[in-house]
Amino acid sequence: MSHENTRGETPLPMASAWSAMTRGFLRTATAANRAAVSAMLPSVDDGSDPENERIAPPIPSVEYSDLDWQFDRTVDDPNHISVGDTVTFEKALTDEDVRAFAAVSGDTNRLHLDEGFAADTRFGERIVHGTLVSGLISAALARLPGLTIYLSQDLEFSGPVGVGDRVSARVEIVENLGNDQYRLETVVRDEDDDATVIDGEAVVLIDDLPAE
Repeated sequence: MSHENTRGETPLPMASAWSAMTRGFLRTATAANRAAVSAMLPSVDDGSDPENERIAPPIPSVEYSDLDWQFDRTVDDPNHISVGDTVTFEKALTDEDVRAFAAVSGDTNRLHLDEGFAADTRFGERIVHGTLVSGLISAALARLPGLTIYLSQDLEFSGPVGVGDRVSARVEIVENLGNDQYRLETVVRDEDDDATVIDGEAVVLIDDLPAE
């Protein structure tokens, strides 16, 4: 994706410009949703567009997944979670995603929605909401085994994500805090630009799954 300044001005370094606008910490306490991808599993007939086919996921606490989503994890049993375990989740952040997030969240900043308006900003194009990008961390945490509950999240934004870019979130357990709580390193990368766009740390509680 291009980040040229379309007004003929000397562009600021992208990472510095973005950091100046967005550097800070975001704290949240939300339960993580879960999903997973396996093209070998049967399709779920929910009336959705067949081009965005939903499939039955292999993780018990998830309702559906999408064929375009990708994930990988190093541990499948919550009793065996340890320092060094990782989960990675990857998907493209599409125009549909951006507009749906704007409608749900109320963040209708024209930088995310209006091509003409965004062309005259320092980014030169529309970019994805930062909170939507960071939401992929939640998606990765959701793929830890067990029932993952967000306790805290610290984030630092270092670059923008263009609409349509493929983005990956990687979480790594760096400390066992006891009482089923873990501290994790969280990193989000724009795979199309081969750049890290978010760094941070999260703390989660991993409960047992409810009995069926």
